[in-house]
Order: sequence, then structure tokens, then C-alpha cells
Amino acid sequence: MKTNTRFIKGVVAAAAKEDTVMPWARGARRAAFTAKRNAAEKPRKTA
Repeated sequence: MKTNTRFIKGVVAAAAKEDTVMPWARGARRAAFTAKRNAAEKPRKTA
């Protein structure tokens, strides 16, 4: 087996094990994230 083939197989295997969930993913987490972001908006003050 070539070195780069083994490297690529190792990278693909490591990526398959990873289960990080991003806050913008679809579902309940996304809805909660956007609701929190929209609630945090403050009215602008004029000078």
C-alpha cells in the first residue's frame, strides 16, 4: 500500500469518528440558537 493511500484512509477514518455538532445544524438546536440570537438584539440609540 502506498504511503499517501494509507494516509488518506487514516484521515477518512478519523473524520468518520468525529461527531461534532455545530450550532447551525438543522433541528431543535438550530431553533434555540436563532431564538437566543434574535432575543439578544437591542434597540439602537440615536445621538
